[in-house]
Amino acid sequence: MSQTAFSTLKLHPDLLTNLSSLGYDNMTPIQAQSLPPILAGQDVIGQGKTGSGKTAAFGLGLLQKLDVSQFRVQALVLCPTRELADQVATEIRKLARAIHNIKVLTLCGGSPIGPQIGSLEHGAHIVVGTPGRIEDHLRKRTLMMGNVTTLVLDEADRMLEMGFQPTLDAIIADLPRQRQTLLFSATYPDAIQAIADRVMIKPVMAQVASSHDEKSIRQHFYRVSDNEQRMLALRLLILQHQPESTLIFCVTRQQTEEVAEALRSYGFSALALHGDLEQRERDQTLVRFANRSIAIVVATDVAARGLDIEALDAVINYHIARDIEVHVHRIGRTGRAGSQGIACSLFSDKESYKLSLLEALSGQPIIDESLPPLSVLERTPKQPSMATLQIDGGKKQKLRPGDILGALTSENGITGQQVGKIQVADNRAFVAVNRKAVKPALRKLSEGKLKGRSFRVRLLPDQHS
Repeated sequence: MSQTAFSTLKLHPDLLTNLSSLGYDNMTPIQAQSLPPILAGQDVIGQGKTGSGKTAAFGLGLLQKLDVSQFRVQALVLCPTRELADQVATEIRKLARAIHNIKVLTLCGGSPIGPQIGSLEHGAHIVVGTPGRIEDHLRKRTLMMGNVTTLVLDEADRMLEMGFQPTLDAIIADLPRQRQTLLFSATYPDAIQAIADRVMIKPVMAQVASSHDEKSIRQHFYRVSDNEQRMLALRLLILQHQPESTLIFCVTRQQTEEVAEALRSYGFSALALHGDLEQRERDQTLVRFANRSIAIVVATDVAARGLDIEALDAVINYHIARDIEVHVHRIGRTGRAGSQGIACSLFSDKESYKLSLLEALSGQPIIDESLPPLSVLERTPKQPSMATLQIDGGKKQKLRPGDILGALTSENGITGQQVGKIQVADNRAFVAVNRKAVKPALRKLSEGKLKGRSFRVRLLPDQHS
């Protein structure tokens, strides 16, 4: 018998029979790693991509410990979007077919809250929902969490990316301390580690995602003769590698503006970041780079301090830093979040001495490479898939990410999959939406209401405004 067969687990016979009828005989890698500790009652962090079978892993775990005779909410599953919540609820119901009288309820934003309150009055065993709507019910005291024994955070990285950290904290504070917490995520950024440290007890790590060594950064050096060739080299490298996010370093503020403007004239999505920008412009640039609605930021070293961008694809040194340690810090920004990064540096004969210093620091010889062929210029610059909408209201107007997500995905709106990062500041909020969904998203936010109020909403243009 296969070691990964579901029958090797101490599962309820009815669950095993149902799994067999569904054609689920052997576990996927994430299930094989996570199910034994889940069934043992341990906290588990599961890292696996969509389609890896994680829903069945936590679904079987919470069904195994469920007491059907107790008609109270015993498990809470939090998902970033209504679409995923619906998928998860459907899968759990499918897994629970052999167990009589189990009630799985979905509570998501974008739907009227009244019918949900009515459903809760009739009771449920498992609640699957989005953070904003779950928090609404907790605040109204229409959802009671005193009997919850299992909390599942599904696609936790996406929930944090969409700005749900404060909402998650508020929900978790309402849960019993004695519970099992299961966290599933496609990636494992520092923010996931931070939340795990706070809300989990000695979690077991079940990791099947393929990842590179975080320190795996490929460095490339290219010799240029003058400023004209420097710009040509920059275009060739970006068009050759087609990174989704590129951070270009210049030495002076003026250079950042000139390079960003030149790139825009060639059709690239680029903005400058330097100390002369107003705070509003700086905030907009950082938000848009983080949410992938701007592909390239051209920055000085000082301006790039505190820039926290996960999975930065490429760093290009338009000029090598005056301080060699700064150069090392620059390239360390790529290759994060388990992915492999590219670091390219352009240098002239006058800067050759810096290469000697870098060789001494690394203990390895540096060989300058040939630039990509000129035929690469025939390629079209890669455009961001997202665009950013700015809402003139924020925390001080009591706006939350869940309110924005709910408004966008309500009737005749856009799908949760078309919504990206949501960031709420004191008096304004930013939401990334798929570029194909900009018009309906603008319409939903402009014509509809958030927190019972109308707010001004606009699409941020491709240059500083």
